[in-house]
Amino acid sequence: MASSTAQTPPRPMRADARRNYDRLLAEARTAFAEHGTDASLEDVARRAGVGIGTLYRHFPNRHALMNAVFQEALASLITRSRELAAAEHPCRALVEWLGAIITHAGEYRGLAQALMSTSRDETSALAQCNVPLREAGAVLLVRAQANGAVRPDVSIDDLLQLTNAIALAAEQAPDDPELAGRLLMLTLQGLKGPHAEVC
Repeated sequence: MASSTAQTPPRPMRADARRNYDRLLAEARTAFAEHGTDASLEDVARRAGVGIGTLYRHFPNRHALMNAVFQEALASLITRSRELAAAEHPCRALVEWLGAIITHAGEYRGLAQALMSTSRDETSALAQCNVPLREAGAVLLVRAQANGAVRPDVSIDDLLQLTNAIALAAEQAPDDPELAGRLLMLTLQGLKGPHAEVC
């Protein structure tokens, strides 16, 4: 008998496993917000009331846990990109969305660095964040380019690396809350096309 190559869908979690998963995620959010994404995973497990083995069963590595923590922000960014895709001013829409990425990346110290370092690594669990962001941003970028507001040689990959770099710079200067906005505006000056609108 020939064996099927179709993948079986994952089984739903048992109630106790789901509770452990939810507790781990909640504690990881808290730990990452307080200590950054390099927070101790042992502490996350302890605060969730489980062993480190249970954490690794749910999240095989740190990037898998970071990916799960970032999913809510990712969903918000994707939704916002869809709303902005019909905006009257494509350049302003792109700028607003890039600013939202910087804000979300800044919620957890170390997230911007991790997103930058895995931006081209499709094997990383963070690819589940990078790929949808790239696709969502590409729609906004193409509109801004078609409008002449952004140079045609600008790529979404470069833009996402720039926004993560800005988030990383802002992370290093917590006493200057306006830094990210200033750096984003400076960056955009170099992106403008021949018919650029005021962003």
